[in-house]
Amino acid sequence: MSNPKRVIIDYKKLTPGVLQLLVQKYPDGYGDRDIIKFRNIKGEAVEAVEVTAADTIFLVKISSKLQRSIINFDEADATVLGMDNSSEPGFSSEEE
Repeated sequence: MSNPKRVIIDYKKLTPGVLQLLVQKYPDGYGDRDIIKFRNIKGEAVEAVEVTAADTIFLVKISSKLQRSIINFDEADATVLGMDNSSEPGFSSEEE
């Protein structure tokens, strides 16, 4: 992967495709070792987990709502959203 785009994404802008990537990477939830800590441009402490799509690395900000979404997401959700494991999840331009 050469020069992937890097995107920090908040729970509120989380697309079904990125949520599916999170569930695939962290099927049992994420732990302390998975959390990346950094300071944003405003100097605020941010905690995020990383997932990678074909040409983008997403840092998804951690929140209690994110954890609940990962826990509650299942294969039925993927089917309803028109996603399955045989295709690349769709992404919208809202992540940027």
